Amino acid sequence: MVKIVFKDDCLVVVDKPAGMVTTNEGNVSENTLENWSEENLKTGLSRGGIVHRLDKGTSGLVIIAKNTNCMENLQNQFKKRIVKKFYVALLGGDLPFEGEVLAPIKRSKYVFGKWGVDPDGKSARTLFKVLDKYKNDGKIYSLVEIELKTGRTHQIRVHFNYLGWPLVGDKTYGGKDNFGLGRPFLEAKRLKFIHPKKMEPVEFNKELSMDLRDHLKLYEKI
Repeated sequence: MVKIVFKDDCLVVVDKPAGMVTTNEGNVSENTLENWSEENLKTGLSRGGIVHRLDKGTSGLVIIAKNTNCMENLQNQFKKRIVKKFYVALLGGDLPFEGEVLAPIKRSKYVFGKWGVDPDGKSARTLFKVLDKYKNDGKIYSLVEIELKTGRTHQIRVHFNYLGWPLVGDKTYGGKDNFGLGRPFLEAKRLKFIHPKKMEPVEFNKELSMDLRDHLKLYEKI
């Protein structure tokens, strides 16, 4: 179920559930955020006014514009990297307290739908800091906050798998589905940008989704 976090006459911030595709491109399912927006917000804009995307298995905050001026402003903010996007992920590994990943990403030559680190790819930059650490069956897991400095497809999943710290539940990129989570432990938890109409900084934050909170209870915090 899509939850509205904020709305005014310019934009809507929603909490997209895991399992929902963001836009209709290349998808025939009716369960998309774009269809939800067209039915409930009726913006009349392309893609239902959706300004950016999340992977199907990723839950969290998405901005939807309600008119052309706001949509163009927000798209420009994303293009200029004014929008700050923060995620929370559970990674299989004992990570350093904070770090930066700089590794170019390109579509895989061998597996359809996958991406990977490739010297010929587009530049990609990811920042992270550890929030907590957990233990299960003798293995260390790190709960991290991630800030994307670029917006490449599957960037978080590709970068951390490349370093040997795959996301819990992300079987596409090397992660194990611990305790039957059923999806990657990844959530778009915080957004910061300039309100297109008020021209003031705004920030939106959400509580970690219930399935992810319940999943953490199955680990021993260290």
